[in-house]
This record gives sequence, structure tokens and C-alpha cells, in this order.
Amino acid sequence: MTFFLIAGEPSGDRLGAALMAGLKSLAPDLRFQGVGGPLMQAQGLTSLFPMEELSVMGIAEVLPKYLHLKRRIRETAAAVRDASPDALITIDSPDFCLRVAGLVKAAQPGLKTIHYVAPSVWAWRPGRAAKMARVIDHVLALLPFEPPYMTAAGMSCDFVGHPVVAEPLATPDERAMMAGPGPLILALPGSRRGEVTRLAPVLGQVMDQIKAAHPTARVALPTVRGVAGLVAELTQDWAISPQIIHDPTEKRAAFAAADVAIAASGTVSLELAANDCPMVIAYDMHPLTLWLMRRAALIDTVTLVNLVSDTRAVPEFIGERCRADLIAPQLLALLQQGPGAQAQAMRLTMQRLGKGGEAPGLRAARSVLAHL
Repeated sequence: MTFFLIAGEPSGDRLGAALMAGLKSLAPDLRFQGVGGPLMQAQGLTSLFPMEELSVMGIAEVLPKYLHLKRRIRETAAAVRDASPDALITIDSPDFCLRVAGLVKAAQPGLKTIHYVAPSVWAWRPGRAAKMARVIDHVLALLPFEPPYMTAAGMSCDFVGHPVVAEPLATPDERAMMAGPGPLILALPGSRRGEVTRLAPVLGQVMDQIKAAHPTARVALPTVRGVAGLVAELTQDWAISPQIIHDPTEKRAAFAAADVAIAASGTVSLELAANDCPMVIAYDMHPLTLWLMRRAALIDTVTLVNLVSDTRAVPEFIGERCRADLIAPQLLALLQQGPGAQAQAMRLTMQRLGKGGEAPGLRAARSVLAHL
């Protein structure tokens, strides 16, 4: 049995790797082709091209790379057709993945297409579900409230749980690796170049105020290979020199040991919740992208912990409010007062995402094989 998988982000690479591990445990003699990162490659996938080429978000950010991405879409669709897989499994990155699926479906209408991570139609652009149903047969949803949106559009859909609930937490010995004087602040400016470029200067200004209030404070900054050099360049003048982390064990230790975190919007808020780490969310983007998204928004928060727990416990600073003079007081308050309402919101989020049940990667694999 052959599967062609496509992931375009580090978060998608983690999903794909867990799914591949689940499939291998349930079915023998599998072959994997497609596009993925180091985790999927470790499970046996040879990537058609570096996954980092697809890690672009936002209309204004995509435009300079439009022609290159169009070429990659055509190349990937041709590779799917040549592989004649039993199923095409696209993982998040809908702007790229669904275009590939459209070309493949036009050429091979009978090929099963499965999309992992339901589009956030509950947040903005609800018409995307109906459009996706033209090229996708089955959806693997990470959030428990998403399947009705997908089935209403004509696709089958299973809630398979979020992988964050199955990711290993740091051991006491690993956590001790991060011990030191003063509070530990986790800085998470994102995994895309555009995110890091916009957020790193703001986070640096926040560190000025943290340093003034807590002279012994330390900063840990886990990052990914695609932006590691940029992160090092943009943080070299911070008042608190960050410990830049690449190793997964050190990252796990930092998440467990951190007193507070300041993070870009996205899946990272769930990783922090899994580690009971109180957080402040900050995010900025090109003004045109921000204006378009706000016009289409159906929700009043972008933080997944707030959405899943149905609270607004996590403070967020988006767009023009992504300013150090607004963010730093919230971060300092968390350091002084503790997580407060965030503690219950984080516990509820983990429970609703499937903590304590079967591993999401295995649940997703069962759903894929049942659909086929």
C-alpha cells in the first residue's frame, strides 16, 4: 500500500510523522512518498523538495514567491499522478495542498484524498469547507467541534484528537537541565521567517522591561532549522541574551521549566498548555493581510486555548496591539501572580483534545484505513 503525503510546516511534519508511525503499526508493507520535514523523513519518506519552501503565510507574504509556489504545485501533482498511490494525504497548508489535490482529482477522479487538519471555517471564510469538498473526500479533525462543519459540506470527518496530548513531557532530570537563578521566560517568535522578522524586535523590547524588573531573568528560545540563523541574528542585541534551542530534549525541558511564555499565535499555545505554562500571545502580520483577515473573522480570539476551553483566559496582542508597552505588563503580572484563570483553561483544553485516550496519530491512522 502506498501513501503520498504532503506537509508544509513543522507542525504538519509532526502530524505526518505520527500518522506514518500509526499506519506502520496497523498495516504491513507500506510505502511513503511526498513532501515533508525531518520527522516524516525519519519515518521513511523521501521529500520531493525541502518542506521549508512552503512555510509562507499571508497574502502579502506569498506574492513574491507566487510563481515558484505555482511551479511546485504542478511538480507535486505530477509526482502524485506518477506514484499512483492508494491515497493522497494532505496535511494542513491548505493554500498549497488543496491546489495539488485539485489538479490530482481532475486527472484521477477516483483517487482517495484525505486532508489532515480541518480548515478553521468556524473562525473565518466558512465557504472554504464547500470548496474543499470538491477535491477532498475525508477529513481528520484536531478539534472536537469541527466534524459537523465538514460533514455539512459533504465530506466524511473524524475527530482524531490533537497530537499535543500524546507528546512526551520532560522528565525531572530533563527539567533540571534548565535550572538557574531568576525566572525563566520562554520566547517563541514563530517558525516562519515573516513571523520571526516581525515579532523578534517586539520581544526584544519586552525583554528590556523584564530585565529591569528581574535582573536575573533568563530567556530560552526554541526554534526550527529553517529560521535558526535569522533568530540568532535578530536576538543578538536583546537585553537578556536568549539560550537558542534546537535539540528536542532541551526544548521539552524548557517548556516544562519555564515560568511564563510569550508566543506567536498557533499550535504553540497548546504545547504550553500541555506543560501548564502560563502565556501571553503576540502576533503581527502585513497590514494588508491583517485587514483582510479581520474583515472575514467570525471569532474574537485567535488563541486555541481560549477557543477549546471556551474562555478568554489567555491575553493576546494582535496587529497594532502587538507592542512591548502593552505586552510586558501582562507578562510581569503573570510572573508575580501566577497563572490564575489560565490554569483551569489549560487543563480543560487538554481534556477536550483527548488527553488520556489513544494516541492521536494512531487514531488518525485507523480513520485513514477505515475510510479506504
